[in-house]
Amino acid sequence: MAFPDKPIAYLLGSNGPVHALTYSASPGTYVLTGSADRSIRLYNPQPSSAAVQHYPGSSNITSKKSSAAAAAVIPEGRLIQTYSAHGYEVLSLCISSSNARFASSGGDRLVFLWDVSTAQTIRRFGGSAQGGHTARINCVAFAGTSSSSSSDSEDENLLVSGSLDASVRIWDLRSNNSQKPVQTLSEARDSVTSVACARGAAEIVAGSVDGRVRTYDVRTGRCTTDVVGPSVTSVCATRDGRALLVGGLDSRLRLMDRETGECLKTYSHPEFRNEGLRIQSIMGGKDQYVLTGDEMTAGTATDGSGNSSNEGRLWAWDVLTGDVKAKVSVPWGPAGFEPKKKVVGKDGKEKERSNIISCMAWRDGGYGDQFCVGGTSGIVTVFGYH
Repeated sequence: MAFPDKPIAYLLGSNGPVHALTYSASPGTYVLTGSADRSIRLYNPQPSSAAVQHYPGSSNITSKKSSAAAAAVIPEGRLIQTYSAHGYEVLSLCISSSNARFASSGGDRLVFLWDVSTAQTIRRFGGSAQGGHTARINCVAFAGTSSSSSSDSEDENLLVSGSLDASVRIWDLRSNNSQKPVQTLSEARDSVTSVACARGAAEIVAGSVDGRVRTYDVRTGRCTTDVVGPSVTSVCATRDGRALLVGGLDSRLRLMDRETGECLKTYSHPEFRNEGLRIQSIMGGKDQYVLTGDEMTAGTATDGSGNSSNEGRLWAWDVLTGDVKAKVSVPWGPAGFEPKKKVVGKDGKEKERSNIISCMAWRDGGYGDQFCVGGTSGIVTVFGYH
C-alpha cells in the first residue's frame, strides 16, 4: 500500500509554533497539541464541512501527478477543548491508555497531570528545590500499569520526565507527595531530550545531548549506556520493544538493537538536514516506516523550479530496506493565513517564517493509516488517504 501522503485536514487555533503532538489511545479518535502559546488543544481531526484551501498534492517521490489532477480540498478539523494552566511553552505530551488523563511538560519545570473531561489539572509534580527539576522539562511519558484491583486497571501509575537539568525523574501518581520524585536518574552529562517507556515495562530509555542513550532497569537500578556520538534528539521504541529508533544531530536516524546496542539500519539522504534543532522521529504504519521532519524547507531544496517556498518537509523511509519511501512537502497553512508568515526579527526588519516540521504523531488504531505533523507555522496538518 502507498504511503499516506495526502493532506486531509488542518488543525487550527495555535498562536505560536507547535512543539508536541499525540493521538489519543486506540482507536486514535482525537489529537492533542501543545504549543508555544502555553496552551494544549484537543481536536477531532475528522473534518467538519468547512473547507479551507485547495492544495495541489504532496511530493511523494514514488509517483508523479499533475497539480490539476491532484488538487484537493483540505478541510478544517474540529477544536473540542483548550487546556490552559501552563505559564510557559508546552514541549511534551503523553496520554494514558484509558484516555482519561494526560500529562504535559515544558518551560514551567513542572509535570502537569490533567483530567481530559474536566479540562483541569489533577496534580502538578515538582516545584520543590529538594526534588523537582531545576530547568525546563523537555519530555514526559507514562510508565507502568496499575494493579488489576484498581478502578482504572489499564492506566499507568508512573510518570517519567527528562529535563535540561540533565536528569530523569520518576513520579508516582499514587504518592501523596507530588513535590519529590520516587527516583532521580542523574547519569546524563547534558540535557535529556527524549524518554521512552514500554507499556507496563520496568525499563526507561533516555536520549541526551551528550550523545548517549541510557536504558534504566528500574527494578535493579542498572543503567546500560549506548554511545551514539552526535547529540540525541529523539528516541522511539518499536512496537515489540526490541529495537529503538534514535535521531541525532548528524542528519542520520539509527535503528538500534536494544539487547546488544548494535546499529541495525541507518536512514539518511543527501538533502535531509538535522544538525541544530530538536526534530522528532517516529515509527509508523505498524513499524513499516521511519518518519521525521527536516530543518530545511521545500524552498531550500534543489527542485529545479527556482521558486522560494515556506512549505515544510517530511521524510519517510522503509524500515527494512532503508530506502526513501516518500519526501512530502507540508503546506504552510490554509489560504488567508499568509500574514502569520511575517515576523519582525531582532534587527527590526520583517521576515518570513519557514515551516520547519519538528513534531509528529502516528495513529496506531482506527481505520486506515493516518498521521499528523506540526512545527513553526503553528498549524497542524493531518495526512492520510483521500
